[in-house]
Amino acid sequence: MQAAAAVRHAHLLAPSAGRSRRRPSTVRMALREDGPSVAIVGATGAVGQEFLRVITDRDFPYRSLRLLASERSAGKRLAFEDREYTVQDLAAPGAFDGVDIALFSAGGGVSRKFGPAAVARGAVVVDNSSAFRMDPEVPLVIPEVNPEAMANVRLGQGAIVANPNCSTIICLMAATPLHRHAKVLRMVVSTYQAASGAGAAAMEELKLQTKEVLEGKAPTCNIFKQQYAFNIFSHNAPVLENGYNEEEMKMVKETRKIWNDKDVKVTATCIRVPVMRAHAESVNLQFEKALDEDTAREILRAAPGVTIVDDRAANRFPTPLEVSDKDDVAVGRIRQDLSQDDNRGLDIFVCGDQIRKGAALNAVQIAEMLLK
Repeated sequence: MQAAAAVRHAHLLAPSAGRSRRRPSTVRMALREDGPSVAIVGATGAVGQEFLRVITDRDFPYRSLRLLASERSAGKRLAFEDREYTVQDLAAPGAFDGVDIALFSAGGGVSRKFGPAAVARGAVVVDNSSAFRMDPEVPLVIPEVNPEAMANVRLGQGAIVANPNCSTIICLMAATPLHRHAKVLRMVVSTYQAASGAGAAAMEELKLQTKEVLEGKAPTCNIFKQQYAFNIFSHNAPVLENGYNEEEMKMVKETRKIWNDKDVKVTATCIRVPVMRAHAESVNLQFEKALDEDTAREILRAAPGVTIVDDRAANRFPTPLEVSDKDDVAVGRIRQDLSQDDNRGLDIFVCGDQIRKGAALNAVQIAEMLLK
């Protein structure tokens, strides 16, 4: 992505409504001799660009920064924090020499090929793909949920830490505090997933399709096989023999690993909706112990990284637009499940920014844990 394209995508990825406060990069310089050497793999992509914004927003310290991408992007120049960086070829010899932390967001194939190479050079790889999530030797981490999984990971000792799937992160940010209190026995999740989950090209196509349909033209369908604008359809992940698609099974398997509970029952239905950025999820929970909705609100109100938007009188609840470009996951529609007895069930509605907390922010938070 050239600098001009990066600006266009940055504008597209950050709707004006509901934006978080951003400090201009000129207010600080993160270069610090006592900071780690950081590499960003997939630096020209949507999540790679968000890595850079999160690094600025959180004052993440680094003594050097290396931007890596595919051969076709090598040589491009990107401005960041009053400096200009040349994107380097990921496959070039020495790409990971001297790197302490490598933030990967370039797809599973790239991670499987180059992640071990970075580890061999002593880097801790924080990988945003699905390549290593279910490896029993690789921690699968949401810092607010299971930081203990990072206990044996140290800077200077090469390792891989996996970022969970965006839908799993958004769901478990809300479900875990309740699970700790009353133990979830069964969770039913329906997701409403934005174009951002399929990358910047999908977002551009949704924008183009909307214009085309409103003008009475046939929609361009290059990213998805069917019209996306003014439509919803089953998530485009491959469908497996059991009838679930891969996105749905990620939520099932990842929840069990993150909670360290192989017996928790999870079922999911994942849907694409014509929203530009941020996912929404309807979550039904069945508990081992009684949990009333007022107690649930208090638990969620105290949970880190969670904001409650639950105004019944005004019919105001979480929306993707309001959480776009925000760090926190918003929770609302908190109510007792009338189909379950003895206050053993709750329904909640959750919205979170897929690119932010669902990807880049979570990865940078993992990197922050390495500095403690």
